[in-house]
Amino acid sequence: MNNIPVTDNHIHVDPLNGEGPIDVANKFHRAGGSCMIVPNKPTWTVNENCTFQDAMELVIEHVEDINKKTDVKSFAVVGAHPAELSRRVKAGMDVDAAELLMQKALKTAQKLVLEGKAVAIGEVGRPHYEVSPQELEAHNRLIIYAMELAKDAGCPVQLHTETAGSEQFLEFAEMADKVKIPRNKVIKHFSGAYVLKTENHGLTPSLIATKDVVKEGLQKGKNFLMETDYLDDKTRPGAVLGPKTVPRRTHELIRQGLLDEKDAYKIHVTNVENVYNVDLEV
Repeated sequence: MNNIPVTDNHIHVDPLNGEGPIDVANKFHRAGGSCMIVPNKPTWTVNENCTFQDAMELVIEHVEDINKKTDVKSFAVVGAHPAELSRRVKAGMDVDAAELLMQKALKTAQKLVLEGKAVAIGEVGRPHYEVSPQELEAHNRLIIYAMELAKDAGCPVQLHTETAGSEQFLEFAEMADKVKIPRNKVIKHFSGAYVLKTENHGLTPSLIATKDVVKEGLQKGKNFLMETDYLDDKTRPGAVLGPKTVPRRTHELIRQGLLDEKDAYKIHVTNVENVYNVDLEV
């Protein structure tokens, strides 16, 4: 059972504020993990002078280190977190100017995907906190722009949004249709157990790997990914979930008879390969 491949679809690494890529990857691997999808952290977590491109290139370096120095296969996801726009607006920048800055960042993300250095654009989207109507409109335009860039690059897009139910999934699905990107190439990061197509409207849910969410998801199907959204921040140890969680949860569910090895392979390998257009070589 320890040979079952396990993927964490959204896990951060941070050598400045946390344990860093090698320690996180080794912890993940010792627990039974095999593949990590790693989005860049926001610019302000690096330093006040960090640019969007700096933050993206950093995560690419971290992923390269993981691939060279550990037994974990790792892929980078690059983008501009919606809070990047909010922070600039709060600091006095005009919303339109902030939106333009974000567009340039997303274009940089697309370039890195086209160069083969990253496998998706993300995390992008809109805040999980209240903002002005004008700012919300800018975030929605940026979601559509990110989808357009992802479609042209032939890659998926990872969404960070407010807590989303079926209504929000439908909204994002309609955005995808407008852009003509396949709905399954839109990944809802930090998702609840919205596994049925009537709930997720064809988007790919990335379930936060708590016991309740994953168990509920398994009762509905296997068309989902699993994640911890581990922050790798020493001021918030174990947040959101620790790096050992996805492999441990997977093996626990198999022992309990709630998941078999074939379906585990579908969740952690087949679904990942299909969404990201990668080969996990397992």
